[in-house]
Amino acid sequence: MENYTFNSLTLQLEGLKITKVNKYPIFLFLLLSYVFILTANVGIVVLIWTERSLQQPMYLLFCNLSINDVMGNSLLVPRVLADIHVPPPERLIHYYECVMQAFTAHMFGTNAHTVLMIMAFDRYVAICNPLHYAAIMTDRMVIKLTVAAWGVAFVLVGVLLGLTIRLNRCRTLITNPYCDNASLFKLSCENVFVNNVYGLTFSVVLLSSSIGSIILTYSKILAACLTSKSKSLNSKAWKTCSTHLCLYMIMLISGLIPIILHRFPEYSEYRKISVILFNIVPGSLNPVIYGLQSQEIHKSLTNIFHIRKVKPKL
Repeated sequence: MENYTFNSLTLQLEGLKITKVNKYPIFLFLLLSYVFILTANVGIVVLIWTERSLQQPMYLLFCNLSINDVMGNSLLVPRVLADIHVPPPERLIHYYECVMQAFTAHMFGTNAHTVLMIMAFDRYVAICNPLHYAAIMTDRMVIKLTVAAWGVAFVLVGVLLGLTIRLNRCRTLITNPYCDNASLFKLSCENVFVNNVYGLTFSVVLLSSSIGSIILTYSKILAACLTSKSKSLNSKAWKTCSTHLCLYMIMLISGLIPIILHRFPEYSEYRKISVILFNIVPGSLNPVIYGLQSQEIHKSLTNIFHIRKVKPKL
């Protein structure tokens, strides 16, 4: 018969089931990935904010993605790293920390969609309406798009977690490497029908809006490229849009894998690994792909390293 502990403030994280043999390789991989994510994303943000030539709407909007990657990984990876060296029965977490972790995890996933949506709008204006780009994509518009992306995510996730924290808890085990909404409301013995309905609606609305906006904007961009005879416009569209679409596909695929694995309980360990990779993979690849594609970022980095390398002789 199952033991019940009502509204306990101390929860247990199941975490990853790893052996002594693979404990250190996994720890090293996660640590190096986290250091790279911090270095690359913070470096990109600092570079964009300090280089006047990079203070354009396209790069300023991309800063949101880097900030989101740092935020999402900073609350997840250090906790997973710490739990690797702790026996499963001792992987304890306070309820309020668990709620904060779940909020950040869902903000990370939702922001990834909303930020890429506003970046798609920027690319649409730049390619389909280039003559009015400067008039439309002003500093005020960039701020409005940024606030909208983060504001929508905050409201959607706030309601999602609000419906969960109202529930009484009768269990204490989080069957995940970190806290999320589903793990939290599964701790309750109450009726969670409303939580399931809102969670499903939340996912459908977010995914349909995200995929729909990408399909719509890229259809218009493709039509503009096909009707245009400008080679420079088509070249610009190919470079910037292929990069943006690549970022979107990485985020979408890495997010769908854990959802698919949820349907197969026998692959629970693979699901745990996939939810960690959902944070690490986009966070690592986003700055690399965007940095490699951008000639302006290349030029700025080259100038910085050239200045440091060539110092005036005394």
